[in-house]
Amino acid sequence: MGLKAAETPAFYHSPTPARHHVTRPQLSDTTAPETKADGQKSLPRPAVDKGHEELKTLEVLKRTTTEYLLPNWRLVVTSLVGSVVVAGTTGILPWLIKQVFDEVLDHKDVTKLVLIALGTIGVSAFKGLAAYTTNMTKNAIGQRIISAIQTRMFARIMRADLAWIAKTHSGRFISSFMTDAGRVRDTVTMSVIDFTQNSLTVVALMGSMFFMNWKLALMGCSVIPFGMIYMRKLGKKTRKASRKGLEGTGDLSALISEALGGIRVVKAYGQEQHEITRVSATVQTVLGHAMRGFRAKAKASPLTESLSGVGIAGVIYFGGMAVIDAHLTKGELMAFISAMMLAYQPLKAVANTQTIMQEGVAAAARVFPILDIEPTIVSGPDAKPLQLKDGAIRFENVNFAYSDGTHALKGVSIEVPRGHTVALVGPSGGGKSTTLNMVPRFYDPSSGRVLIDGQDIREVTLDSLRDAISLVTQEPFLFDDTVRANIAYGRPGASEAEIETAARNAAAHDFIMALPKGYDTRVGEAGMKLSGGQRQRIAIARAMLKNAPILLLDEATSALDTASELQVQNALAALMQGRTTLVIAHRLSTIKHSNMIYVIDDGRVLESGDHASLVAQGGLYAELSHSQFDHDIPDDEVTVSSGGAVKAVAGV
Repeated sequence: MGLKAAETPAFYHSPTPARHHVTRPQLSDTTAPETKADGQKSLPRPAVDKGHEELKTLEVLKRTTTEYLLPNWRLVVTSLVGSVVVAGTTGILPWLIKQVFDEVLDHKDVTKLVLIALGTIGVSAFKGLAAYTTNMTKNAIGQRIISAIQTRMFARIMRADLAWIAKTHSGRFISSFMTDAGRVRDTVTMSVIDFTQNSLTVVALMGSMFFMNWKLALMGCSVIPFGMIYMRKLGKKTRKASRKGLEGTGDLSALISEALGGIRVVKAYGQEQHEITRVSATVQTVLGHAMRGFRAKAKASPLTESLSGVGIAGVIYFGGMAVIDAHLTKGELMAFISAMMLAYQPLKAVANTQTIMQEGVAAAARVFPILDIEPTIVSGPDAKPLQLKDGAIRFENVNFAYSDGTHALKGVSIEVPRGHTVALVGPSGGGKSTTLNMVPRFYDPSSGRVLIDGQDIREVTLDSLRDAISLVTQEPFLFDDTVRANIAYGRPGASEAEIETAARNAAAHDFIMALPKGYDTRVGEAGMKLSGGQRQRIAIARAMLKNAPILLLDEATSALDTASELQVQNALAALMQGRTTLVIAHRLSTIKHSNMIYVIDDGRVLESGDHASLVAQGGLYAELSHSQFDHDIPDDEVTVSSGGAVKAVAGV
C-alpha cells in the first residue's frame, strides 16, 4: 500500500482540513507547479486570493496609512513641518536671485549683494536643517513601520493553523518577511512622506512662478500632464514586473533554504551541480524580471528630460522675448528659470512615485494575506481551562477529511486510560499521525469528539490543553542555541538543578558534560552538531522537564540505530513512567509490551488488543509482526515497566 495524501510522515506536512475556512482571506491550497524552460518544475506556491491580487493603489495607501502611519502621528507631524520649511525656503531662493539681477547688479549695490549672499547662506542652512529633520523622522517612521509589519507577520505565522503553514515553503515566508515587508514600508515612506515633501516644494516654486508671470508659468507647466499620463502607463508595467520578481525571489529563497537544509543528502548523492543549476536558473529568472522592471522605470528618464527641456526652452524663448520687449526684467527671467530648475528634481520624484507605488502594491498582495490570516483552531469564547484528573484520552467516532476530500479518519474510537501506554500501528498513510495530531488540536475532527478526562478538547482553552501534553517526534527539532536552552524550552524559568535532573533521567547528562562547553554548548542549526540519538535524548529531557501528564510519541526511535535505540528506549521508559502515553511506531519491538495496540489502516481501526492477542488473530498486525521481528531487537533485550512503558536492556 503506497503513501496516501491523507497522512504524511510528519504532522506538520499535512494539507488543510476541509471543515476549516479562513475568513480573512480565503486561500486555495496551492497552485500547480510551473514548468520552466529547462523542463524543471518550480516549487508550488500558495495562490494569492483574488481579493489581494487585485489590490488598488488607494486601498494599499489607505490601509498602510491607517494601520502604520497614523500610530506614528507625532513623527509624521514633525516630518510635515520640516517639509513645509523645505518647500518654503526653496521657494525663497528664486526671489533672492531676482534681487541680485534687478536690485544689485543694475545699481551696483555692494551692501545689498552682501546681505543677499548672507541671506542665501541662512536660507540654505535653515533648509538643510529642515531637510535633516525630515529625513531622520522619515527613516524613523520607516523603521517603525517595517518593525510593526514584520512583528505582526511573524505573530500571524506563529499562530496560524499548521495546515495553512504547510502550504508554503518556509523560504517564501522568509522572502515575504525580509523583502516584501520592505516594499510595503517604502509605499508609506517614499510614496506618502516623500510625495508630500516634493509636492509642497513643487507647489511653493510654482507659486513663485505664477506670482512672477502667470503666462510663463502656464507655459512651463503645460508639459506636466503628458508626463503624468506616461508615468501611469509605466507604473502598470512596473507592477507586473515587480510581482513576478517578488515571486521569483520567494522561489530563490525557498530553493536555497531547501538545499542548505538537505546539504548532507545533496553531497551524499553528488547532486551539488544539480542544486547549483536549479538556483542558477531561478537567479536568471529573477534577473529577467528585475531587468524588465528596471527598463520600465528607466523609460521615464528620456521622457521627463525631454519634456523638461521643452518647458525650459519655451520659457527661455518667450521669456527672453519679453525681456527684449521690456515686459519682463532680467531678474524675473533668471528667477523664473531658477524656479523651474529647482522644481525639476522634486517634480521628477513626484512622477516616479507611481512606479514606487506599484512595486508596493505588488508586495502588499503577498504581505496582506499573511497579515489577514486568522487561525481556525483557537480557544472558543466559552472555553475553560482543562481540569486534569487522570489524563485519560478518549476518541469517540472521530472522522476527519482534508480539503482535497481525502478522508483520513473514519469513525475512529480509541481509549487511552490513565497511566497506560497505547500504541498505534499500521501501514504508512493509514491515519496514525492524523490520529495523534488530534490530541493537541493540530487539527479538529470533522465529526466526533476527542476527550480528556471527559472534557471535549474543543471546549477547553488551547493553552491549558497543550500545557498538559508533551510531544517527542521521530526527528526532534532543536534550536540553534545551547543545550540548556533547548532542554528548558518548555519551561524557560527552570533552575539549573531541574535541567540537570531532566538530562540525567533522559540518559543525556554524561554526553552533555563531554561536549566542549557542557550545557552551554550550542547545538547548531536543527541540532546538526549532535548525533540522532543525542538529539532524541535532549528532546526527551525537554519533555521530562515540562513534566506534562500526557505524552505523545511519534515514531520516536524508528530513525535510530540499535545502539542508539537502546539508550533512547531507557530514557523513554523513564519518561513514560506514570504518564498517559499514545505512541506511534513502525518497529513493533518497541511497542509490543504496550497495554493496548490499535491497528489503523485506511483511516479505520481494524484491530485492537495486546500483542499476544493480535498475533493470535492472524490479521494485519500478525503480518506486520512476522515480517519485522526477525530484524528487530530480540525479545530478551526488551522488558516492560509498570504502566506499560517499554524498557530496553542496555549493554546487551
